[in-house]
Amino acid sequence: MSKSKILVVGGTGYIGKRIVKASLAQGHPTYVLMRREIGFDIEKIQTLLSFKEQGARLVEGSFFDHQSLVDAVKQVDVVICTMAGVQFRSHNILLQLKLVDAIKEAGNIKRFVPSEFGIDPSRMGHALEIGKETFGDKMIVRKAIEDAEIPHTYISANCFGGYFVGNLSQVDSLMPPRDRVYIYGDGNRKGNYLSEVNRTQGIFYEMKPTVLRMIRNRTLLVTIMVMLWQSDPLTESLEAATPHLHGSDALAKFVDPALKGLSSLSPSSDHPCRSGGLGLTCGRTEMSNRTAAVFMDEDDVATYTIKTIDDPRMLNKTLYLRPQENILTHNQLVEKWEKLTDKTLEKVHLSAQDFLASMKGVDIALQAGFARVYQIYYEGCLMNFEIGEGGEEASKLYPEVRYTRVHEYLQRYL
Repeated sequence: MSKSKILVVGGTGYIGKRIVKASLAQGHPTYVLMRREIGFDIEKIQTLLSFKEQGARLVEGSFFDHQSLVDAVKQVDVVICTMAGVQFRSHNILLQLKLVDAIKEAGNIKRFVPSEFGIDPSRMGHALEIGKETFGDKMIVRKAIEDAEIPHTYISANCFGGYFVGNLSQVDSLMPPRDRVYIYGDGNRKGNYLSEVNRTQGIFYEMKPTVLRMIRNRTLLVTIMVMLWQSDPLTESLEAATPHLHGSDALAKFVDPALKGLSSLSPSSDHPCRSGGLGLTCGRTEMSNRTAAVFMDEDDVATYTIKTIDDPRMLNKTLYLRPQENILTHNQLVEKWEKLTDKTLEKVHLSAQDFLASMKGVDIALQAGFARVYQIYYEGCLMNFEIGEGGEEASKLYPEVRYTRVHEYLQRYL
């Protein structure tokens, strides 16, 4: 069977150039959109020319010329968009709506992979307002894709190594710290939420403190909170949400609302919490799973993405990149670096409240990056759910891919 022809949009970007490389490496006829708006950006022009030398075909087009996009799309079978969607680079996510219109009109595309490649936006309805725009925009694009009935695959790649591994997830640099490292919370736990056990069905409901009112049993709520009070970063989260209250006062503020709306929590698979509307993420989750983050080599992200293109198992599904050996707590990440360097770093633990306070005065674009760190390390947004019927895990689906381990990624920083 011949391999699908792929058009990469945003091919000169951080992930885009890796997608082009992976597409060529896996034998796909590869096309790269050469946008007219590129102007005199010599770096991008040289990158495009290097793609051409490697066998890719350059296709001229513009997001401000609908027909040019339609013409480009008609030449291929698959479209992969990798346009930037982070505030500190550029934020072009909604430009994809023009691409969706072109794909819909062309009518020949058998798979569209929109620009996501990070945290699953469908699970981030509870995110901090800072940087939440990105998740919202991605969901707008998803809705447009699904409304147009365009065959698609979403990629949830979690943490890029270049942003989270080499710097040990520090927010002030992309290089490893020399002497001191800031640890988020206790460095072991996956987030500041509680789990209520449904004794009859063995289902865990993962909850943010702001929706503790949904717990059905006050005694259970108080018991769990007291048990975790000294050992879990929950206290920090509650106090961060109520800076004028401390300790038992903060606890009381959340216990009383828990008595309201108790009957609305249901184990039903179609409960509205699955859409993020209530700020909950429901799912079957192991209580013993205390991991904080999933780290990925960017080249591996590209390899897995291209693997999905002709795979019917990934039609209209989300591919989650969760290779087991790259699921680490913050402490484990730091320990790997210390082992490689044979040097012990001074560790300073940051409470959730102190971390949020440190965002004040920081450039608004960088605050979005802070928010991602908060959601990953303090809220555990990457690992607080199990992959359901609508998704697949990459390393299990494609065991032939030899993914880069975290310690291997770190070696380039020695």
